[in-house]
Amino acid sequence: MWAYESVFYQIYPIGFCGAPRVNDGITVPRIRKAADWAKHIARLGCNAVYFSPIFESDSHGYDTRDFRKVDCRLGTNADFAAVCETLHEHGIKVVLDGVFNHVGRGFWAFRDVQEKKWDSPYKDWFHISFEGNSNYNDGFWYEGWEGHYELVKLNLRNPDVVHHLFDCIRLWKEEFGIDGLRLDVAYCLDKDFLRQLRAFCDSFGSDFFLVGELLHGDYNQFVGDGLLHSCTNYECYKGLYSSMNSYNLFEITHSLLRQFGPENWTLYRGRHLLSFVDNHDVTRVASILQNRRHLPLIYALLFGMPGIPCIYYGSEWGAEGNKQQGDDALRPSFDAPEWNALTDTIAAMAKAHRESRALCYGDFRQLVLTNRQCIWERCADGERVLIAVNIDDQPYTAHFDAKCGRAVDLITGEPHDFGGGSELPPCSAFFWKCER
Repeated sequence: MWAYESVFYQIYPIGFCGAPRVNDGITVPRIRKAADWAKHIARLGCNAVYFSPIFESDSHGYDTRDFRKVDCRLGTNADFAAVCETLHEHGIKVVLDGVFNHVGRGFWAFRDVQEKKWDSPYKDWFHISFEGNSNYNDGFWYEGWEGHYELVKLNLRNPDVVHHLFDCIRLWKEEFGIDGLRLDVAYCLDKDFLRQLRAFCDSFGSDFFLVGELLHGDYNQFVGDGLLHSCTNYECYKGLYSSMNSYNLFEITHSLLRQFGPENWTLYRGRHLLSFVDNHDVTRVASILQNRRHLPLIYALLFGMPGIPCIYYGSEWGAEGNKQQGDDALRPSFDAPEWNALTDTIAAMAKAHRESRALCYGDFRQLVLTNRQCIWERCADGERVLIAVNIDDQPYTAHFDAKCGRAVDLITGEPHDFGGGSELPPCSAFFWKCER
């Protein structure tokens, strides 16, 4: 699967393109801006873009009006098809947000129910009771997503709903050439629907990628044969920044050992979970870290741990954004991409990750662990890579059995000799590929 050897780049289109936050009905080809960033994304070392919702919606994109039409605030289907073509020309795959659990109140089928009530042929597309009333005084009650009644829950056990969604996915595949889907709130989706979805998407070929948004619980309930290929690793998202801020690398290392370690009870060994330090729903990493010198180091942990790394647009140069200031603060429009020392570091790590079998597929072991230093081992197909990180503001000399005498740093290309101990300068990270 191509995704297992990829580095993702996430774009939230409505914010990225500077579109109005509420649908104004005016068609403007703002989405073409994403094509202008193709060179930047490729230079960064990302070879897949995950677009948050792009389809016609009431406001933020997760309140869909029409799955068959690109949001007018972003342009037309032809505009987005041109973007996908440019991205593909740069060797970048395209993954779209599949928001299948719910739709907006402006969704065409729900509007038909509002007008015709029980006479609507679409009344069974939703979870509706005509014996009650909604907060919007529709004359009927319906189920919303987690109490948000602007998000109308779809009835995924209705074959007509499933048929409509699959027809839309086929349209996206044929019109845009998409390479996969990210399933919004996958933890809410009916398992039978997920199995049908996997079987349908497999008809496009074995390399059509499905990744689900999962927050907690046992990811194996949703990821595996006949289900999703991957899911978001929220457990380790928290562990990454918390370990930095508390100067306690035991937290993230123990989470990774629990998920991917060598013990028989390891939960997800062999899985490829989508890993991230921030996204469109959480405070940006540059704002949540208490020590800005830790920025490149948290990315070293991200690229060194098992999983598929994902970079959120703007964070590669240290853009800030605090969740407490609202979602708009997390989803800004930048006039153009920036490039600085952090971006250089991330690009080097992305290249190292994509080109290393050990970093893409390797197992996970702990070799050295203190509150402020860690050395992890990743091995696959005869390749062995050690990820060494020192988050302290003092140097540290690591004494351990490296099982080899020399190595080369995948980031700098510099040789490394393990004899006499390995010195880690303050706030430093290394990716050592061991020589036989």
